[in-house]
Amino acid sequence: MGVANDHSIAWGIAKAVAGQGAELAFSYQGEAFGKRVQPLAASVGSDFLLDVDVTDDASLDRAFAAIGDRWGRLDFVIHAIAFSNRNELTGRFMNTSRANFKHSLEISCYSLIEVARRAHPLMANGGSLITLTYGGSNRVTPFYNVMGVAKAALESAVRYLANDLGPDGIRVNAISPGPMKTLAGAAIGGARKTFRHTEANAPLRRNATLEAIGGTAVWLLSDWGACTTGEIVLVDGGYHVLGMPQSENL
Repeated sequence: MGVANDHSIAWGIAKAVAGQGAELAFSYQGEAFGKRVQPLAASVGSDFLLDVDVTDDASLDRAFAAIGDRWGRLDFVIHAIAFSNRNELTGRFMNTSRANFKHSLEISCYSLIEVARRAHPLMANGGSLITLTYGGSNRVTPFYNVMGVAKAALESAVRYLANDLGPDGIRVNAISPGPMKTLAGAAIGGARKTFRHTEANAPLRRNATLEAIGGTAVWLLSDWGACTTGEIVLVDGGYHVLGMPQSENL
């Protein structure tokens, strides 16, 4: 859920898991995104596309009913969905509007809970849920604003869902990449400067790649990740360990 184009983190994960033999379904919202997703899905052998609006209960119900009808079960869900009004990701956080705050939290956090509730009955033999977060959830990041609050809520939801679903053999984790050159990342003010800064200062002197994130997802979804749940797995070149920039960049 959440492939927008071939630069999407969700697409990097889809390619990686398809490479390990996974059979995939793809969700999209609206005809325009459907046209982008269809050829990508076809390239990994999937003709199973679902038009889903995560703010609409009936839309979600139809999607998971279709999955149940076609497959009868579900092994994993990748939740790569987030949204905020782009105009509110450039100014001060305190100027966040009530309407955008509620909409951002609903799509970026609450949708995971709705998805988990519907995926649960299809995971009778256990399964795995992965969502995507970012370090702006717990450290102030320029222009991330309300998305930082939404991602903090999302990370808390991961922990609570992990506890709820653990007895049923369902694992819930989040992957937290550093800045990425994606459609979503481009919506954040100063994105290019942030990308260059983290690349220059991360211990590995590089930002995450789609391949690295895809590989992390394969681990979490596979039997190798059988005892990992409730985690926020950072894939950011080590940037999160720093207290300040490297000495040459001070």
